[in-house]
Parts: sequence; structure tokens; C-alpha cells
Amino acid sequence: MAARNTARKRAFQILFEGDQRGADVLTVLADWVRLSRADTRQPPVSEYTMQLVEGYAEHARRIDELIAQYSVGWTLDRMPVVDRNILRLGAYELIWVDGTPDAVVLDEMVQLAKEFSTDESPSFVNGLLGRLKELKPTLRREA
Repeated sequence: MAARNTARKRAFQILFEGDQRGADVLTVLADWVRLSRADTRQPPVSEYTMQLVEGYAEHARRIDELIAQYSVGWTLDRMPVVDRNILRLGAYELIWVDGTPDAVVLDEMVQLAKEFSTDESPSFVNGLLGRLKELKPTLRREA
């Protein structure tokens, strides 16, 4: 599972970088892949990282709508950038990726929030993704 953990962390970093630069996440992903192939000091970008970033990009508009709809007290543009991108990654994996238990997705995203964000962020991430988990059957039908 350490490989999946690392893949999620890198996918989050790519989403974060794209958000910060105002760049398309697929362009950032391509940059990371190119750099990892050109510089042996850079870690390779795993297949699962690519799958997560590409999947998010495919559903980005809907994911942002869901986050905006279900986050209480926060608009998407006022949300901390770290939290916004953890939620984006978590929402994609939770709703559209089969084979990963929901509890694992929630735990991994909370861990990312603990590592990269504020003291309040883990509970915010857990609460919002927990709400999406409850709504998952309905959200999948809509997708």
C-alpha cells in the first residue's frame, strides 16, 4: 500500500501545482513525467498517479460542483488551496475509482491534510468526503 500512498501524494502535488500556476493538470502531469524521464534524481511518476490525475481532469467540473455544493461555510475560491486539491483528489477516487475501499480513501486524504494543511483541515476534509461517501450511490448514477 505504500506505493498507492506515494501515488496519491504525487497526484495531490500535481493538482496543487496546477491550481497554483493556473495551469491545466494534464500539462503539469506531462511536465512531471518528462522531468522524471530526463533526470534520474527525480522519482518516476507511477501509473496510479497518472490514472488519478487523468481521472480528476476528466471529471473536474463535476467534482468542483460537488465540493462547492456540500462544503458548508466555504466557497471553492476561498477554500485553502491545499484543502481544495485534497478534496478534489479524494472526491475523484471516492466516487469514480472502483477497487479502493471508501474508508481507505478518506483515511489517505485526512493524512494528506494532516501533513500539508492546517490543524482544522483533517476534520474538514473528513467531514466533506464523508458526506460525499454517503451520497455516493446517487452521485454515481448522476455521473
